Amino acid sequence: MNHKLTSVISAAASLALLAGCAAETQVSSQTMEQATAPLTCMSKLECDAWWARAQVWVTNHSEYKLQAITDSIIQTAGPSSGKRALAYQITKTPSNEGTATIGFAAHCENPLGCEPNPWAAGADFKQFVRNGAPRPANATPQAVQAPPPPQPVPLNLESQPAQSVTPLAPQ
Repeated sequence: MNHKLTSVISAAASLALLAGCAAETQVSSQTMEQATAPLTCMSKLECDAWWARAQVWVTNHSEYKLQAITDSIIQTAGPSSGKRALAYQITKTPSNEGTATIGFAAHCENPLGCEPNPWAAGADFKQFVRNGAPRPANATPQAVQAPPPPQPVPLNLESQPAQSVTPLAPQ
C-alpha cells in the first residue's frame, strides 16, 4: 500500500472512530484538522521515538490500564459502559518506503459523550508524539512556544534562603 493511500485510510479511520463521541461539544475546525492529520514518521529512529512517546501519552492520559503493547499496537482496556473516560487504540503501520503511519482511535460508551473530548485528545496526542510537548489548551500551532530556559543555580547554596545543601533521598 502506498504512503498516500495509507495516510488517507488512517485519517478516515480516525475520523470515523472519533465521530461517535464528538457530538456532545463543539470542536474547532483547527482541532479537528489536527486530530485527523496523518501522523507519519520518516525514519526508523524517528518512528521508534514517536512510538515511545505514544506509549507515554497513553499511559499518562488513560483512566484504563494498558492492555496490549507491541511494535504495532498500544491498546487500553475499556471502554466501560456508562463511563465517560476514553479508551485508546494506537496503531503503527509501516510502509514499504521505511516510513510508518501512527493511527489514533479513542472512544467511550456514554450517551452524554466522552471526557476528554476525543477530537481534543487526538490533537493533543499528535502534538505530543511529534514534538514531545503537550498542546496548550485553545492554542494554535503558531502560539505554542518553547518553555523558558532554566534559571542558573547559585554557586553558594548556604546563603540562599529555603534551600538545603544536604541532598534529599527519595522516600
